[in-house]
Amino acid sequence: MTLKYTVRDPEGAVIDDGEHPLVYLHGGYDGIFPLLEEALHGKKVGEQLQVKLQPEDAFGDYDEELILVEDAKLFPDNIEIGMSFERVSEDGEEDMIYRITDIADGKVVVDGNHPLAGVALVFDVTVAEVRAASAEEITHGHVHGPGGHHHH
Repeated sequence: MTLKYTVRDPEGAVIDDGEHPLVYLHGGYDGIFPLLEEALHGKKVGEQLQVKLQPEDAFGDYDEELILVEDAKLFPDNIEIGMSFERVSEDGEEDMIYRITDIADGKVVVDGNHPLAGVALVFDVTVAEVRAASAEEITHGHVHGPGGHHHH
């Protein structure tokens, strides 16, 4: 399914102008937020809808425990606020993306929350295209070709 969309916060500020249409495999493949996919189920080309997602249905609630203060010696010299990096958990199982939010006095503050954690999202969506998925797309669990993943 291909969607034309914009995403705003509850105050109306644009979060994503939808410059590039969203192409995803419909049917529970985790390509988009489940509540948004549920609202789109059975929709036809040209249909429009507005879907409001609370933080827990989007990027999650803001978790204070994901803010860490680390010694600057653990980082390269050329770090800047806004940079992101992957951190592997103690058991080596889970990778998380952390953003640098502050650098001061030999300390670096990093935040593992998604930048939109704790934010409700309002999606204005128009269904632009609906097509049957190929067998390969179903096997891989995502869309291939224009607008989708390009690999293999």
